[in-house]
Amino acid sequence: MRILRRTRTAAPPGEVSATRRRRGVLLAAFAAVLVAFPLAARAAAPVPFTGNATHFTALGSPYGGCGLPQSQLDTQNFVALNVYDTPGDYGFYPRPIPDSMSSKIGAWDNGRNCGRWVQVLISDFCTGTNDGAQSQPFCRGGSWTPDAYNGAELYMQVADSCGDTNAWCRDDRYHLDLSTDSLNKFAKNGVPVGDMYPSHWNNRHVNWTYVTAPGYTGDIKIGFMKGAQRYWPTIVVGHLRNGIHGVEYFADGAWQAAKMNSDMGQSFILAPTVSGGTDYRIRVRDAADTLINDGRVYDFRLPDGCAPCGADYTPVSYTTGTGPTATPTPTITPTPGGSPTPTITPTPGTSPTPAGSCSATYTRQSEWSGGFTGQIKVTNRGGALNGWTLTFTLPAGVTVAQGWNGTWTQSGTTVTVKNASWNGSVPAGGTIDLGFNGSSTGPSAAASGFALNGAACA
Repeated sequence: MRILRRTRTAAPPGEVSATRRRRGVLLAAFAAVLVAFPLAARAAAPVPFTGNATHFTALGSPYGGCGLPQSQLDTQNFVALNVYDTPGDYGFYPRPIPDSMSSKIGAWDNGRNCGRWVQVLISDFCTGTNDGAQSQPFCRGGSWTPDAYNGAELYMQVADSCGDTNAWCRDDRYHLDLSTDSLNKFAKNGVPVGDMYPSHWNNRHVNWTYVTAPGYTGDIKIGFMKGAQRYWPTIVVGHLRNGIHGVEYFADGAWQAAKMNSDMGQSFILAPTVSGGTDYRIRVRDAADTLINDGRVYDFRLPDGCAPCGADYTPVSYTTGTGPTATPTPTITPTPGGSPTPTITPTPGTSPTPAGSCSATYTRQSEWSGGFTGQIKVTNRGGALNGWTLTFTLPAGVTVAQGWNGTWTQSGTTVTVKNASWNGSVPAGGTIDLGFNGSSTGPSAAASGFALNGAACA
């Protein structure tokens, strides 16, 4: 997920550094009809949507808000959708936005519209001031006027998110942020407009509709995200016909719903077919919540060089089949600001660990507005462990939204992680590798005060 349209510089899920881009305005005509829709109704909002359009130069690095690097997109004509739907409210909220705040969810829909295609039609030009200033009307001192560019058309793909604090990204639910290079590619009667931007732009209105990928051929593309490894097997799914609403992986004899990687809607965290392994089997659900290709199953493995994956995107080849027909488990959506509910029972009977017989390192892998990803490596300096519990402290205002490789709980500033069923045994000199996505209302300071089985780590 890229937040505030900034450049990601680390993974996972992508560090954010500023890349400025211009914004556009959203038509207020829909405001009265679309305020405070419940979560389920948002997908059924009337189409075509009408909003104002802004533009930005590029996705961040190493990837955009959906999890794919710009080089891996099916088209360089891409758009960003609004994270928030908070007219007049320019504050930040946890991402993904929890159900308790569902009225604040924008067209981004917590990443669930990632990878979808949209048909965009150019509409009226603003003759006034259209600067996206907070709490100010759009097109002040002017009017919306049709011109020769009305009706120009382009097919584009959702690849990013807009969480900025201007009026475009907060006051107009159906605002679109378009890639700058796409603006003069809009075509009317089959001929590109050529000169609409910059002289005839001024963040004009657009009408847009979700569509299936035009001229789609082939099958999905699967790759591992930067930083993926055996203990954080995080993939990105691309080349989608009709978006993506979920990935299911086959592990321990059953289909289970993969967790989305924060609100990066094309990135999911898997588990191997066999505990501790590197072979994976998945199937994918599209934006209609239907299994793609009649439930086709995709089998692949983590490349040997991914310890972790160093490239921004590491593609993998796969084989396909019909796969086993176990019943999928219910989808589990991580809730920022709270503790995820684990489904794995930790191994009972943790072994006492003498003081000084462990060491712990904490690395903040990536950071974005309102959140970050941290990795923890604990080395067992004592005897072999048969079950373990790690505790540490986070600064006030920082909460674990999602953790992996253990059972995570949080009480105030204290976080407790107990081993999963498959990693409770740690030999002398062995390591415990953990990671988590955190939500923060302030600076994402480092974790501290690590203790293994009650004994402080060096």
